[in-house]
Amino acid sequence: MIRRLTRWLLVLQALAAGGFAWAIMLLAHVQSLTLAVALGMVLVAIARLSITANSFRLAWHFRSETPVVFQISWRSAARLFFNEFGASMISSSWNMPFFRVGKYAAAQPVSLPVLLIHGYGCNSGYWHPMSKRLSAASITHHGIDLEPVLAGIDGYVPALAEAIEALAHDSNCDQVILVAHSMGGLAGRAYLRDHGSSRVAAMITLGTPHHGTALARHGIGINSAQMRCEIDGTASAWLQRLQDNETAATRALCVSFYSHHDNIVSPQLSAYLEGATNIALAGIGHVAIGMDIAVQDCVVAQIRQVAAPLQARQSTSTT
Repeated sequence: MIRRLTRWLLVLQALAAGGFAWAIMLLAHVQSLTLAVALGMVLVAIARLSITANSFRLAWHFRSETPVVFQISWRSAARLFFNEFGASMISSSWNMPFFRVGKYAAAQPVSLPVLLIHGYGCNSGYWHPMSKRLSAASITHHGIDLEPVLAGIDGYVPALAEAIEALAHDSNCDQVILVAHSMGGLAGRAYLRDHGSSRVAAMITLGTPHHGTALARHGIGINSAQMRCEIDGTASAWLQRLQDNETAATRALCVSFYSHHDNIVSPQLSAYLEGATNIALAGIGHVAIGMDIAVQDCVVAQIRQVAAPLQARQSTSTT
């Protein structure tokens, strides 16, 4: 569904750019069609840029306090904004409409296999850059599309269970590693709550609103309501039930990457998960976190770190 929707949005944006171009030629008496079309595209880009700007405005309103060590300069803030804008444009206008991360089997895998779980309003195409990085690192991985798009997060658990079993079977491994962005991390936690960790060696989350986000009040769908938190940081009833039904052991399997400058998860410390390994970042936005090369390298390092002792034990048991 998201693939079709993003393609239709591209068509609408093209029509809008054409409409702007026609208006520019008619009202501004611009004679050059090329110039008029270019200006029309600029106006569409400005509209898209304003959406990104509004997310940062809302995130600023609900922000948590940024530790001094993670505070950034105005120049870095400008770089943060335009990197996030570029990431959102690439993700929504290229990766999600035209790519699907299916099944990649490394010829000589160097770690446990990885299941990539996307976030709210996305599909597996979001992981296209990460998929290329995992492929280059000889890491077997599968992607999954969570549907229906606006369903409750608990409703994604059966599909996750099926995908995990398929990945383990195809890879001839007892366990897999989950890598999840945003809402995908909550779906992963719901899976661990219901099925335990027999099939999951670790879960790495990127920008997951573990305790909710105030910006979810502007979203639609059951899943959006489940991800909400109040201005004082009080998590939704669903998030509180999820926390109450988790074990310390499953929490310890999680590695949470979060940014003190996330423009969707706000307050930003909502992405800090007690009992997990938390890795704080600065100067990275919500969409960009899964597309940033440095973050991808850190994720690959975490995957190898998790897999190394398990593979060592397996090697010992077979000798």
